[in-house]
Amino acid sequence: MLDGGFDFLDLLRIGVDIALVWYVLYKLIMLIRGTKAIQLLKGIAVVMVVWGVSMLLNLQTIQFITGQVINWGVIVIVILFQPELRRALEQLGRGNIFARSGSSAEEIIQNEIEAIVTSCNYMGKRRIGALISIERETGIGDYAETGIPINGKLTHQLLTNIFTPNTPLHDGAVIIKNEEITAAACYLPLSESPFISKELGTRHRAAMGISEVTDALTIVVSEETGAVSCTKNGELHRDIDEEKLREMLLTHLSIVPKASDKKSWKRRTGKRG
Repeated sequence: MLDGGFDFLDLLRIGVDIALVWYVLYKLIMLIRGTKAIQLLKGIAVVMVVWGVSMLLNLQTIQFITGQVINWGVIVIVILFQPELRRALEQLGRGNIFARSGSSAEEIIQNEIEAIVTSCNYMGKRRIGALISIERETGIGDYAETGIPINGKLTHQLLTNIFTPNTPLHDGAVIIKNEEITAAACYLPLSESPFISKELGTRHRAAMGISEVTDALTIVVSEETGAVSCTKNGELHRDIDEEKLREMLLTHLSIVPKASDKKSWKRRTGKRG
């Protein structure tokens, strides 16, 4: 028996209880990260802070209003978070919410980069038009919902096959999240910038549009010339070669490596610097 009336088993039980609760909360936050639910959670946090301040300062009107918001908040959360709650229950049923990846983060990124580069190189040589948007910190799930769900593992064969002309999914954008092709035939917002060259088509305007409102990295393969371009943060990089594309993907999809790390990575993947 320890001082305070708790023995070792009680402390162990409390510790396990707290650890499990924090782990579940962490998994739920990771699940909704990059979705609208994060913004809604920020709004709830603001309401809670205002309620706490009104309690301290005895602001009765604000306290009443925020109290009503909190009382009805559970129903509101269920309504507003319905897509996220459904997704969480689906992943819980599949056992994905607590699953750990068997591959390292570095290996996953390498495989993702090689699949994208190989596919873009293949399509560029054959002048197959393509529009590929890669989700980063800012969620682009809203745009994925405009297309056809794929939820398939990213491979260069699948990515190339999607953009094959005269197939149902070739028109529109492919959205990639982590190591999966989330959706195909998606609609991206068109940029209204007057500085975009008139010779560029809808794919390039869509790539610029998504880069202006999110931090997504978007790749365009021109159907007319076969040239590969890339957009990020409202900037358009045109006519980039295979090695430049690989370098941009490596830089923006992971922590920027040192020069020695890049050489090591190229040796492991068999690429020449």
